[in-house]
Amino acid sequence: MNDGTLPPGSTIGILGGGQLGRMLAIAAARLGYRCHIFEPQIDCPASHVAQHTAAGYDDTAALDAFAQSVDVVTLEFENVPIAAVQRLVKTVPVRPGATALAIAQDRVTEKSFLNKAGIETAPWAAVQSQSDLDAALQNIGLPGVLKTARLGYDGKGQATLQSATDAMGAHEKLGSVPCVLEGFVDFALEISVLAARGLDGSIACFEPVENIHRDHILHRTLVPARIDATVAQRATQIATQTIEALDYIGLLAVEMFVCRDGRVLVNEMAPRPHNSGHWSIDGAATCQFEQTVRAICGLPLGDTTRISDCEMRNLIGDEVNDWREILAQPGARLHLYGKAESRPGRKMGHVTTLHSPAITARPSKSQSQ
Repeated sequence: MNDGTLPPGSTIGILGGGQLGRMLAIAAARLGYRCHIFEPQIDCPASHVAQHTAAGYDDTAALDAFAQSVDVVTLEFENVPIAAVQRLVKTVPVRPGATALAIAQDRVTEKSFLNKAGIETAPWAAVQSQSDLDAALQNIGLPGVLKTARLGYDGKGQATLQSATDAMGAHEKLGSVPCVLEGFVDFALEISVLAARGLDGSIACFEPVENIHRDHILHRTLVPARIDATVAQRATQIATQTIEALDYIGLLAVEMFVCRDGRVLVNEMAPRPHNSGHWSIDGAATCQFEQTVRAICGLPLGDTTRISDCEMRNLIGDEVNDWREILAQPGARLHLYGKAESRPGRKMGHVTTLHSPAITARPSKSQSQ
């Protein structure tokens, strides 16, 4: 279509084949779209539900063939090499594109971008060496968290610095790679907002949700978050401001700290569907995965209304073995990712428990007569 809209029957290319790609492909199929996964790993979760090209991101021939086979490309995770995206975009639209991806891949670039856009973060400093770290600690103070600028997730690639002893050799322990030092924030809780922006510039945000971590991995998401209306409005404003500043097409997750003094600070962002949005599959009028499809294909954005209070809990490692008990629980919605092997710290699935209706359903015509 001339306006860029891709009708049902089109093929969506997905870079990455994990559980996010799997759930994205399932949502796309509901709307009549095909999906083609590009992922180096054989037998990845998304390959069970969609066409799969198993090739490296540096395989230019495979990338070119993939580009020819799809009508639009989106991201399932943010560590796709920029060069691969730049090659694909010569043939097919990639939403979100290389600019947003490059910003999200590097914590220094990300924080610089946010601050330049007028969005507040925790105090931070770029660290290239141990002497940089020592100087940064003089300005920011202890405690703090030293994180690798690139890669690293679920607590990997970071070190908590409580004392000068912790700081000694900390940069070398993280591989002497570019890092960022973040000052500790006295926060009451962590929240996230998922925002979608369509081809026409329209924006729709899901309500803020509360995230509870265990061992640096998201453990539970509570919906609604335990925050007041002013904080919720501010968090939604920040997510909207961020996605507009990026000139972004697709779904963006913005993670934030709610400070005890009422400030809302951005922690980081993810240019893709997000673990904290899984509740929406069962608890919202439109789930985050369908919203992603709508945004990248030029469709009207969906209704983000919460239809039930709920709690999403990740199933980590051997917790997946509780599937039988979970299925017997009233109100529980089980989602398994099809991973063959459970390991400590590995996300194997999630369960969303619906607690109560968030809106009152209107009677049908037959009921009202």
